[in-house]
Parts: sequence; structure tokens; C-alpha cells
Amino acid sequence: MTETLRMTLTATVLGAPDARELASFYRMLLGWEVRRDSPDWVSLAAPGGGAGLSFQTEKDHVRPIWPAGPDDQQMMMHLDIEVDDLDIAGVHAVAAGATLATYQPQDDVRVYLDPAGHPFCLWKR
Repeated sequence: MTETLRMTLTATVLGAPDARELASFYRMLLGWEVRRDSPDWVSLAAPGGGAGLSFQTEKDHVRPIWPAGPDDQQMMMHLDIEVDDLDIAGVHAVAAGATLATYQPQDDVRVYLDPAGHPFCLWKR
């Protein structure tokens, strides 16, 4: 007899020097609501349900380098965010606190860095 194991992805977690600061950036960027807020852990809820985005304080956080060289702190993951308009979304991201990455590998995708240095991509279908 085989039992069905149910597994549900509830959130992606990003480490940062200050969980609340990074959560505030993504709250402004995405317009998501805070689900849980404590000094070292903040969770944002995706509208309509589904997996959220969480942030944890990591005192020894090391910013990833984009693009990374052989001895650089590597990016462990990145977020892909679909948008209607790359230019307008880019202005919004910068106003929220993002930085446009110097290196842009594709014409239809824009790479930005969040305040903790995590790369994220804005893209249009």
C-alpha cells in the first residue's frame, strides 16, 4: 500500500541583513500584504493565495555578485517577475529601492538587484 504524500510549497525565503527592510522593499515592489512580522522573520502573502515570499535576518549575510566570477559569492537563486511593461516596471522597481544591474544578458529581460543584493528579473511575455 502506497500512501500519497501531500507537499505544498508555501514560500520562498530570502536571507538579508534585516528581514524587515527587505520585506518592505518587496511589499512596495509587489504590493503584497504582510502575513507575519517579527524582528527576524517577515512573510508576505501573494494575492489570491499560493506561495508567498518570506525574509529572514542573517547577521552574516554576504551579498551575491552579479554576474559572479570564480571567487565571488554566487547567486543561490533569483526571482522572475512577469510584467506588462518593462520600462514602467523598471521605474517602479528603482523607486522601491532596486538597482539596475550593469550586466544585462537578454534584451527582453531586465535584471535588478534588491537592497540585499539578490538579483531578480523583470520580464515580459
